[in-house]
Amino acid sequence: MDEKKKTNGECKECCCHSGKHKDRDEKEYKDLMNRLKRIEGQVRGVENMLENGTYCTDILIQVSAITSALNSFNKVLLSNHVKTCVAENIRKGDEEVVDELVTVLQKLMK
Repeated sequence: MDEKKKTNGECKECCCHSGKHKDRDEKEYKDLMNRLKRIEGQVRGVENMLENGTYCTDILIQVSAITSALNSFNKVLLSNHVKTCVAENIRKGDEEVVDELVTVLQKLMK
């Protein structure tokens, strides 16, 4: 995977995102990071289960919990995105953000 190339704080060439930047308030940032840290711990737990020969269905149940946690993360992030980024851009007259949102929703609904 390509590494981010930064110029003046902005990513210029990156395989994983649009290069746009979002300044999050501390509460939003902490909430999202806490969710990701819990998910990371769950994934490590599944890795340990696999290494220890845990029965398949027990692992599948834990993977299902991880999927649910990721979906919950997406819902929170999407809600924040619509309330801030999308709303602000529409107020500024930039309606391209609507097309961007539709594209993201299509990808999330695969």
